[in-house]
Amino acid sequence: MKLNILGCYSATPSVFTNPTAQVLEINNHLFLIDCGEGTQVQLRKHKIKFNRIKHLFISHLHGDHFFGLVGLISTFRLLGREADLHIYSPKGLKEVITLQMKLANSWTNYNLIFHELTNKESELIFEDEKVEVHTIPLDHRIYTNGFLFKEKEGQRKLDMNAVLNANIDVAYYRKLKQGFDVKNEADKLIDNKTVTLPPNPPKSYAFCSDTAYNESIIPIIRHVDVLYHESTFLDQHEKLANPTKHSTAKQAASIAKKANVGTLILGHYSTRYDDLNVFKTEAQTIFDKVELGDDGKVFEF
Repeated sequence: MKLNILGCYSATPSVFTNPTAQVLEINNHLFLIDCGEGTQVQLRKHKIKFNRIKHLFISHLHGDHFFGLVGLISTFRLLGREADLHIYSPKGLKEVITLQMKLANSWTNYNLIFHELTNKESELIFEDEKVEVHTIPLDHRIYTNGFLFKEKEGQRKLDMNAVLNANIDVAYYRKLKQGFDVKNEADKLIDNKTVTLPPNPPKSYAFCSDTAYNESIIPIIRHVDVLYHESTFLDQHEKLANPTKHSTAKQAASIAKKANVGTLILGHYSTRYDDLNVFKTEAQTIFDKVELGDDGKVFEF
């Protein structure tokens, strides 16, 4: 699992900071999460292949989380994209993008497939044989979701010494990986667990931005390997957090601790602060395993 932070600052972009966008690589999928201004430039800068992005997740309809989308859609068109693009977002984004395409007379030559979200409870919004994605209802000024990405358990691994000693024909290797017992060359039934090893533990990633402190998400994100949680403010400005429906670094750490997550990544910092290290210092007073998100930073788990 690999996470590429394209932008992780709040409000307006600057020369040195970018609004929210990130790319999650999980089980051969490349998911784009949020699409603030300049996302396509960041994708180019970090050499991420546009054509691998088939699914795009937008948390809410504040501009710093989706204003880069129409430009990205237009660029896909100019590059001759043919693959469908699935967009999971709050209801209303389809109307915005369609109007922009209409007024510019720039209809795409590929399918834009909108999955409009309205449910205030967590729901499954994407699933295939490898990965599933659930919404995480957040507490912000408008309808907002985070997203939980979970690998499904993979195939078992062959213990080749045991397989060869058991005299199993190669034609049955696939069945073994799928967990079945098989017969060997002597027509003896071989117990799968005696010749295979457990699959790698499935990975999980939770994206939570923007939100006030909200303990109701804890059951949804419990035990995830990695949690990205907004930390717009430091503790000295906690009084600003609830009215604006944002969180502090300490509040993000409290959620991480109560949910027993593996690693917490902070982000969505207010640009009023010059030193990001203070965010980590404050969060670590509550939860140890804290990383600072930053534009261009890559995490591999």
